[in-house]
Amino acid sequence: MNLALIAPTPRETGELRREILPQQDEKLKIISEGELHGKSIIFTHCGVGKVSAAHSATLMLENYGVDLIILFGIGGAYKGARTGDVAVAQSENYAEEGVLTEDGWKSMEFIGFPLLKNEKEYFNTFPMDSELSQLAVKASDDLGFNAAYGNFITVSQCSGTRESGELLKNRFNGICENMEGAAVAHICAMYRIPVIEIRGISNMVENRDPKKWNIPLAVSNCNKVVSELVKRI
Repeated sequence: MNLALIAPTPRETGELRREILPQQDEKLKIISEGELHGKSIIFTHCGVGKVSAAHSATLMLENYGVDLIILFGIGGAYKGARTGDVAVAQSENYAEEGVLTEDGWKSMEFIGFPLLKNEKEYFNTFPMDSELSQLAVKASDDLGFNAAYGNFITVSQCSGTRESGELLKNRFNGICENMEGAAVAHICAMYRIPVIEIRGISNMVENRDPKKWNIPLAVSNCNKVVSELVKRI
C-alpha cells in the first residue's frame, strides 16, 4: 500500500520526521518521498486551513500512486478526550457550510446542494475508512494512550469560547475540531481514496487560555500513533 502522510505544519511533525529516511523537509508545500518502517511513503506539510489542505491532497493524488492518505496533527477536543489524548476520526464534517436562517444554522442538505456527488451525495459529512480508522484506534490503545473515536468538525474560525464550541459540537455530535480534515476527506472522496485522520489533543475547546494547552505532548503522542499505524498497515 502506497501511503501519503499530510500534516499542516512542521511543528506538528518533528518526532515523526526524524524517523523517516531521508529526514523530511520542514518547508510547506514540499512533497517528498521517503521510507518509514521499511515502507515507501509520500510526505508533505500542507499549511493551515481548508484550501491549503485540499491543494496538497490534490497534488499528491494527481502526481503519485497513493492508496491511502493519513492526515495528522493537533486539535481541540469538545468532549470524550483530554489534553494529550489521541483522537481518531469516524467522520469529518464541514462546520460552517450551509445557511443561517431565523431558525438557526442549517446544513447543505437543507439547502439541497451536495458538496460532492458520485455514487452517493455528500453534504457536510465525509465518512472515514472505518476498518483502517479502527486500526489506528488499536495502535493508540496498544501504545497506552487514551484513544477517542468519533466525529471531527472542520472550522474556518476556531472556537475560542466555551459557548461557540458547544454550538459546533452539537451540530454533528463532534469530539474534536480542526481546520483541514473535511477538505482532505472531500478530495479523497472525489478520487475514491481512503483517508484516516489522527489528532493529538492539545487543548479543550473552552474560553481561550493558551496557558492550559500542551502542544508538545499532543504532537508527540500523535506522531507515535502515526508511526505505529504505518508499521501495522
